[in-house]
Amino acid sequence: MCFSATASFIVGGSLSALGVVTLKRAANKCELPFATIPLLFGVQQLTEGILWLSIQYDMALLETITTYLFTMFSHLLWPAYVPFAIALMEREIEPWRKKVMWGFRFVGIVVAIFLLAQVAMQPLMAVVDKHIIYVSPFFYEWPMMVLYIAATCIVAFFSSHALIRIFGFMTLCFFAVAYWFYTEAFFSVWCFFAAILSLIIYFHFRRANRVEKRQ
Repeated sequence: MCFSATASFIVGGSLSALGVVTLKRAANKCELPFATIPLLFGVQQLTEGILWLSIQYDMALLETITTYLFTMFSHLLWPAYVPFAIALMEREIEPWRKKVMWGFRFVGIVVAIFLLAQVAMQPLMAVVDKHIIYVSPFFYEWPMMVLYIAATCIVAFFSSHALIRIFGFMTLCFFAVAYWFYTEAFFSVWCFFAAILSLIIYFHFRRANRVEKRQ
């Protein structure tokens, strides 16, 4: 997490444990990618915890590895993975909804490829100033930022599942909060908020399990 190594390890460990429980509640293979999101957020937060320590104890190689690993989550995995996982949750998807989901998948892949190219071509480093700041000039370019928001947040608005729509709406709201109040440390802070919101995913599957038992 973006506030301290201790907080990162606590949140990361808790989410990893919750992620394992969430995975067990998935009813079929199509639900597994979405059910994996809390676990992935847990790993991402643990990675940032290690990054905190590497900066604190001046371990340059480990700092570089964890900086790039965190960035692989925030810039590459989430825009490509989230639309894919949400689309698979639609068992009997309506024709218009299917087209929309494919559109968001395409947007997410484009964003991930573009950001991968930027990461490969430009230097990337992390510094601590109350929060972890990932320093790179391409992070806040608005055209790509809008597409990123579409792939990671707005795609959920088109889900047929109420809690997934709530997850998307809340993630978008905290995206705005993180950008407004923590602009320099935006990606670190927003990923923390999104990680906490992944609790909604657990409740989605718990609710679905209860409905199935009643039937």
